[in-house]
Amino acid sequence: MSRDWFETKADQADLPRAAGLPSPNAFGPLIYDALNTGVAKASGDIIGFIHSDDFLAHEDVLSRVAAAFEDPQVEAVFSNLDYVSQADTRKVVRHWATGPYSAAKLKRGWMPAHPTLYLRRSVYERLGTFDTSFRIAADYDFILRYFSQATGRSVYIPEVLYKMRLGGVSNRNLARIREKMGEDWRAIRGNKVDDASLMRRTGA
Repeated sequence: MSRDWFETKADQADLPRAAGLPSPNAFGPLIYDALNTGVAKASGDIIGFIHSDDFLAHEDVLSRVAAAFEDPQVEAVFSNLDYVSQADTRKVVRHWATGPYSAAKLKRGWMPAHPTLYLRRSVYERLGTFDTSFRIAADYDFILRYFSQATGRSVYIPEVLYKMRLGGVSNRNLARIREKMGEDWRAIRGNKVDDASLMRRTGA
């Protein structure tokens, strides 16, 4: 899927272009620097991301997202995600079924896949952007920050709108997985959403 295709669809759906967004192929905090730059340079009121080599599930995705934001009380829209094979993107390796948000589920470790999450610009203006002191889990930290302080409605679209090729920064090897668990727990404590079930989940 080309950048030109995405920008054309963004225009059609009245969604912003993230002009000048650096490639998120880099590792660690550089990814979050790139995302923060995208937020700063995006020209519209609704902000979302497509990472390098990932793609939207079909050509109506942005129209579906834009329709959900027609309600002025909605400030977040998210969906399901499929992890697909690098060699054959028709092959689904893992399905991420998010489900709707609830405060109870957030405390049990629920989160939407961050590439499926579209937010109003006002959310970033109110809560800030990605914390680059995290190497791997700044997306989880931000999601906890948002959903624990949300002032508007969120909409869950119960279908796959985003496809991600396997091989992201946080799922490469055992050492990386352990590092992510530590950062996840730091995010949980920092955003004050911890409870006993999360402690068991992260091994604390």
